Amino acid sequence: MPDSIGGKPHQHPPDFSLAVGGPFFRLLRRAHLYDDAMLLVRQRVIVFSLFAWLPLLLLSMLQGQLLGGEVAAPFLLDVEVHVRFLVAMPLLIGSELLVHQRMRYVVRQFLERNLVPDNAMPRFDGAIASASRLRNSTLAEALLIALVYGVGVLIVWRHYVALDAATWYAIPSAGGAKLSLAGMWYGYVSLPMFQFLLVRWYYRLFIWARLLWQVSRIQLDLVPTHPDRFGGLGFLSTTVNALILIGIAHGALVAGNIADQIFVLEKTLPEFAGEIAIMVVFVQCVVLAPLLVFAPQLVAARWKGLFEYGTLSMRYVREFDTKWLRGGLPADEALVGSNDIQSLADLDTSYQIVQTMHLVPVAWKASLLLGLATLTPIAPLLLTMMPIEELLEKLFSMLF
Repeated sequence: MPDSIGGKPHQHPPDFSLAVGGPFFRLLRRAHLYDDAMLLVRQRVIVFSLFAWLPLLLLSMLQGQLLGGEVAAPFLLDVEVHVRFLVAMPLLIGSELLVHQRMRYVVRQFLERNLVPDNAMPRFDGAIASASRLRNSTLAEALLIALVYGVGVLIVWRHYVALDAATWYAIPSAGGAKLSLAGMWYGYVSLPMFQFLLVRWYYRLFIWARLLWQVSRIQLDLVPTHPDRFGGLGFLSTTVNALILIGIAHGALVAGNIADQIFVLEKTLPEFAGEIAIMVVFVQCVVLAPLLVFAPQLVAARWKGLFEYGTLSMRYVREFDTKWLRGGLPADEALVGSNDIQSLADLDTSYQIVQTMHLVPVAWKASLLLGLATLTPIAPLLLTMMPIEELLEKLFSMLF
């Protein structure tokens, strides 16, 4: 049975998934936290979140830093740590199922829409095979672990993320921050676990960007009159729906960090406008920028379409003019009911589609959706600027 409508059957449709493969995946599968359908998401969320968060709760309780103590930020009032392990981590884990279910079909669309010429199939298959090897690389994941401990914990967390105040995980001193028992688990177990999940997603998105770049080097058979106005590549914007949980997770990370600085260091939300904007732009670039590699082919397809449909339109309107206005109409043909006028209107529609063809395969609605999703976890922090009653009053006044 053909895999494409109106085209040739594809004997080997690609079944590439960013989420399936690699030594960490195989390890969790042996632990019965993965199955063939990439389900068991709830089990993975519970195991990972509790392993990262619950020891921090117990150790903080043991040291008397759960809710009080001589620290500015006791454990239960540290919004960032709860958001990191109880919100962002589950989102990153849940993204695997969403990506596995949706992005597999994105890759298939290149063949089901007959965008890849027959003579380029070996290159397309080679790109899929290369992406699979990178996804399954043991060396790559070992390097990610080294990166997490060598850079993520010792540099990024210690110098740029950790609060400059006495907290449940560390007490500042002249010789540097002194970690508590909970801080040791946080710094050497919980945080590296979360950072590994995060940078592993960055690595997967690098593989995805590389795959798209390799496919963009193939001369695709784009159709300028395709109704999606992307030459047939409109399906690429649906990657936003697959990766949207990753955008929300990044927004949650920023929201948690800002919340700690507002509640502990008494800063205000407007002071972080720059950081929020940078995060939104960063997520847009990570998710949407890889699609821009198809822009040169879309530009070429549009220009070619304008010339070809312009020439076709000129031939048709000259014949139409000669037939209906210059005495070329046969005596037995009636004006009413003729298909010529409808064909002229259809030709105009086709030419308008070519004229309005987009030059990048990124729908503005997809970009807007991703931006709003990233900002959603930050929205509750507006309540730190004004009471909820005042916020609702201003909202209603603007709407009504």
